[in-house]
Amino acid sequence: MKLFVGLGNPGAEYARNRHNIGFMALDRIAEEHGFSPWKSKFQGRIAEGRLGREKVLLLKPETYMNRSGQSVGEALRFYKLEPEDVTVFHDELDLAPGKCRAKSGGGHAGHNGLRSLHAHVGDSYHRIRLGIGHPGRKELVAGYVLHDFAKADEDWLDDLLRGIADGAPALADGDTARFMNAVSLRVAPPRSGGGEAKGGKPGPKPGPKSGSSPQSSTAKAPPDTPPSTTDDSRSALQKLVDKFK
Repeated sequence: MKLFVGLGNPGAEYARNRHNIGFMALDRIAEEHGFSPWKSKFQGRIAEGRLGREKVLLLKPETYMNRSGQSVGEALRFYKLEPEDVTVFHDELDLAPGKCRAKSGGGHAGHNGLRSLHAHVGDSYHRIRLGIGHPGRKELVAGYVLHDFAKADEDWLDDLLRGIADGAPALADGDTARFMNAVSLRVAPPRSGGGEAKGGKPGPKPGPKSGSSPQSSTAKAPPDTPPSTTDDSRSALQKLVDKFK
């Protein structure tokens, strides 16, 4: 069994905050993969289901961000899981908006949710770092993460969440590379051979090939083509004038 944890704060007033992108990721996984309805347990909200071959428990702690580890620790003890069975989805200031990176172990980098997890379950759990960008100055961080995503963020955010849901079975199976590829296909899909870019929009039409005429091959010669010189009865002076036309 695997435990997927999303970090965020409970309550409708926080639902669309940047800090709650971990909750959003789990909501999309639950929706796309037919998980059970959410119910209260382990000081949080849980949903159960399967991702590929793995049984997976989704957990959204309701202890507020800075005490997330209490909820996660309780779930681990109940199911007798190890920290290595846990994958945490969380916001990441040090990544550009829409970027996604996978990591195992390491420090908490000042993130209060991760700090709490370190205290309650150790540091060997897996992480999916979801970029939200940085406001530029340290004193602006608190207000930034506790503010809703801007309307301009909606497209990349939806692409990112779709990619996470697409790749969730691979992640549960331990195939991080395949998970990351699924995310990339949503966030930055390759252009098709027909010149179609993201969203199926056609690319620019190719111009004429180098050295080719834009006219049909059966078109008549333009009217200003010099006359044929066969059976030329022009005077020498007229020939000279025509030559420099």
